[in-house]
Amino acid sequence: MVPTLSTRPDGHPAGRTVILAEPRGFCAGVRRAIAMVERALEVHGPPVYVRKQIVHNHHVVSVLERKGARFVESEDEVPEGAVCVFSAHGVAPAVHENARRRDLDVIDATCPLVSTVHQQARRVVRDGRLLLLIGHADHEETEGTRGEAAERTVVVETEADVDRLDLPPDTPVAYLTQTTLSVDETAGIVDRLRDRFADLLGPAKDTICYASQNRQSGIKALAARCDVVLVVGSENSSNSQRMVDVARESGSPAYLVPDVSRMDPRWLDGATRVGVSSGASAPEVLVDDLLAYLERHGFADVEVDTTSVEDVVFAVPGPLAGGPPGRDPRSPQRTLFDGAPADPTNGGIR
Repeated sequence: MVPTLSTRPDGHPAGRTVILAEPRGFCAGVRRAIAMVERALEVHGPPVYVRKQIVHNHHVVSVLERKGARFVESEDEVPEGAVCVFSAHGVAPAVHENARRRDLDVIDATCPLVSTVHQQARRVVRDGRLLLLIGHADHEETEGTRGEAAERTVVVETEADVDRLDLPPDTPVAYLTQTTLSVDETAGIVDRLRDRFADLLGPAKDTICYASQNRQSGIKALAARCDVVLVVGSENSSNSQRMVDVARESGSPAYLVPDVSRMDPRWLDGATRVGVSSGASAPEVLVDDLLAYLERHGFADVEVDTTSVEDVVFAVPGPLAGGPPGRDPRSPQRTLFDGAPADPTNGGIR
């Protein structure tokens, strides 16, 4: 094909551009949790058992399994006395107690932001209030927070759930939110709670994750500029799924891309600008793979759209901190997922 003003030398139409969101991908809590599993494998040697997925991403779990991590659904599946890592989503006090009874060597990788929610939940019920927990009932984070005081906690997913609460309007209540939701997503529920209850307390500190908010803000910016938005993330990732919802609510077609094998080229039909971002548990290697896919389909130009700057770091605690002598424990944790695209010949890491 002879190149023209509207055709690139590679035969694809000119003007096809990827708008890449920044920030995207790993948040501080995810990076810390992954680094803790990696360090546990180095310090204790495999196998190291992990209760549930350390973070909600199939690629991360698969690579860590090849390194010697063993993912289980319950601490009851861990041999007595073995090393057991609790995931970033947090667990209920009953899980901690069961682990103590079984003499497990527990490494708690709960995200510090989730730990803050647990602390606030304990304070709410200690003060004699009923806790209304805004979140998805079947999400691991919500299950863990609810476990702080299950008999004094009601999970609320929608405004309709608020209307169905069989409680007097003067009931002393307080609300907290699952960290991976968004301000937009919870605003209507909170307004309904304020209408329903005269004695309502909100969180002492915002319980919605900074990374979730930043990534959703970035998605809104992409939706305003792009013909289609692609979000890299696993299907069981709440924050990734929500990013897709936000893009669609902002008026753009949007799709979740667990990995490039799940891409449908029809999603690109008629598009000249494709927005790309990734959920807080998605490694950059999967974004790199998607960009390579898009380049093969004519989207060779990449622009970065920066909507905020993230400098939050959660240090790996105690003996797992590792690193060379004198290393600042507050510095960002490097993980085996940092770097170039995956190479299946070396365990998925390049």
